[in-house]
Amino acid sequence: QVQLVESGGGLVQAGGSLRLSCAASGRTFVNYAMGWFRQAPEKEREFVAAISWSGGYTNYADSVKGRFTISRDNAKNTVYLQMNSLKPEDTAIYYCATSIRPGSSPRGYNYWGQGTQVTVSS
Repeated sequence: QVQLVESGGGLVQAGGSLRLSCAASGRTFVNYAMGWFRQAPEKEREFVAAISWSGGYTNYADSVKGRFTISRDNAKNTVYLQMNSLKPEDTAIYYCATSIRPGSSPRGYNYWGQGTQVTVSS
């Protein structure tokens, strides 16, 4: 069992930045790839970014490439999502999740956090 707790969400103006954190506990964090997903009201959950267990491989949705950066600190059992140049369409609940591989489908992820709200005003 892995427990995931996201933090760092909030309200920011368009063009601003936020850094999300996801702290893991339970099974060995270093064994898992990690992903970030988001879900806006009345929309399906969508892939944002993923990172391999070592941090050597990352994957991003086209909509966030060049603006968001995923990273991890295995010593702290934490994965981060640095979000720059935020847009109103980035508004959503952001979730972190664990997986064997850093894929883009939510079906490949088994443990999920409770989510953190990000709201970008225009």
